Amino acid sequence: MKRWHDELGVFDLETTGVDVDTSRIVSAHVGVLDASGEVVERLDWLVDPGVPIPQAATAVHGITTERARAEGRVPADAVGEIVAALRTLLHRGIPIVAYNAPYDLSLLRREALRHGVEPLREPSPVVDPLVIDKAVDRYRRGKRTLELTAGHYGVRLTDAHEAGADAVAAGRVAQAIARAYPDELDLDVVELHRLQVRWCKEQADDFQAYMRRVKDPGFTASGAWPCR
Repeated sequence: MKRWHDELGVFDLETTGVDVDTSRIVSAHVGVLDASGEVVERLDWLVDPGVPIPQAATAVHGITTERARAEGRVPADAVGEIVAALRTLLHRGIPIVAYNAPYDLSLLRREALRHGVEPLREPSPVVDPLVIDKAVDRYRRGKRTLELTAGHYGVRLTDAHEAGADAVAAGRVAQAIARAYPDELDLDVVELHRLQVRWCKEQADDFQAYMRRVKDPGFTASGAWPCR
């Protein structure tokens, strides 16, 4: 019987910032991994976001405003193609892996609406290694960036913050977690999606309670997943 991690779509964006409401897409990757983690399909985009790329963002992903303007795609066209590629994967029954999915999927939705593209409606199934890792290894200390989590699970990430490298690493991390926790994650992918909705809400509630206790009594954290 085919397991949820035997064939995975992978998705990542590099952007102009961290605010999903205002940031724009600079580069993107949509691909497919086989059961061994090999890339069997891939699509990549470099996008002219239509706004200057802040130096802080360039320092992360290496893409300058000048390069994006010279080589990048028109954003409406690129966003339409990215949404279509993800929609096709879901229609094929292939789960989409996105590390910290609410960031990438929410930003993509905002971009779609901005450019008159029909957005993904309640994308499912989605696999978020960040949410799953926090659920199955709740008490591990330290940050859980993609780079650190990949290292923890023995996944090589040689070009962090390049959309293709990050997307592929996230997919391989998902597969590594499935191998590390076979009993907990021997699930139908629809059930896994449902559990992540609950896990993300619980994780956000715990973080909110911690922040209110130690730093800011009015702090709020959204637990909506996979889109906000």
